[in-house]
Amino acid sequence: MMNKKKTILSALAAGLTLSTVLAACGGDDNEGTTSNGEGGEGSDFKVAMVTDTGGVDDKSFNQSAWEGLQKFGADNNLTENEGFKYLQSSKQADYQPNLQQLARDNFNLIYGIGFLMGEDIQKVAEQFPDNNFALVDMVVDAPNVASITFKEQEGSFLVGVVAGLTTKTDKVGFIGGVESDLIKKFENGYKAGVMAVNPDATIDVKYAEDFNSAEKGTAISSGMYGAGSDIIYHAAGGTGVGVFTEAKNRKKNGEDVWVIGVDRDQYEEGLPENVTLTSMVKRVDTATYEVSKQTMDGNFPGGDIIEFGLKDDGVGIAETSDKHVSAEILDKVEEYRQQLIDGELTAPATDAEFEEFMKTVK
Repeated sequence: MMNKKKTILSALAAGLTLSTVLAACGGDDNEGTTSNGEGGEGSDFKVAMVTDTGGVDDKSFNQSAWEGLQKFGADNNLTENEGFKYLQSSKQADYQPNLQQLARDNFNLIYGIGFLMGEDIQKVAEQFPDNNFALVDMVVDAPNVASITFKEQEGSFLVGVVAGLTTKTDKVGFIGGVESDLIKKFENGYKAGVMAVNPDATIDVKYAEDFNSAEKGTAISSGMYGAGSDIIYHAAGGTGVGVFTEAKNRKKNGEDVWVIGVDRDQYEEGLPENVTLTSMVKRVDTATYEVSKQTMDGNFPGGDIIEFGLKDDGVGIAETSDKHVSAEILDKVEEYRQQLIDGELTAPATDAEFEEFMKTVK
């Protein structure tokens, strides 16, 4: 078990501040090393990532991670494929061989994008103890793995406030990809934000059990919109593409429906019908950039948990929100944002925490 905890602050390459909670188990012995035992420098450094099944162009999670590596590569004069690259996974069975391939190719840092890769990262990290790995959205207890996590419930709370104050039907929806502890953070934070400002609202929650099925996204959202929900927040990766498709088709027919995007600013996904109300932005790009920079500089955070929240600008709402969200509602969002940062309010991450939160609402 990880039992050593401390907090450090470092400047992010994107101009943000990162608050990291470190829980190390033998990690101190591994800090400052790359796969060859030395800090990488400039063109000598190689970094890569393995996508989950959503793919590198999922307009969401994987794409954001890849954008971070692209920026890192450009800023450090690395060439694509030689200095930075990705391997795409078409199915879960691809995770382990993709990770193994990058380890054999001696990349200094190898990312697994998504909690579904946790077991495979654990196995491959044990197979290649001299390689460095980083896992996004899950914690793996290993000295050569950095675990990157986010407080998704905080950003989701804020878009829930937007939904609760915008809905005209007092019915909103949430579509998750695979039901899991991670996606539950999105769900429960969102529900809490809605109920905090609109306790009369009802929230329809469904899971596609797939992060890469636009067809399921379309079918589930069609049922939700048809039952009266006028806003749907998705945390479903590529499945969310289908939510946008359904919303745009309905808007063409005169229905007043909206989508709340996730991970990246998904404003453009709602065009040309303008169905993106706002997005919960999760700075996976900042995470991959910063951890890559730390590793290249000889400070690989092996065995550590690195957590990004509202306080660190690691999550939040999209800058394009003012296109469709009123200034009055955005002022209310800012009030709740400050309460969350100051600790006056805690966004629930689990079903049990949501039930406790509801006792303060009703």
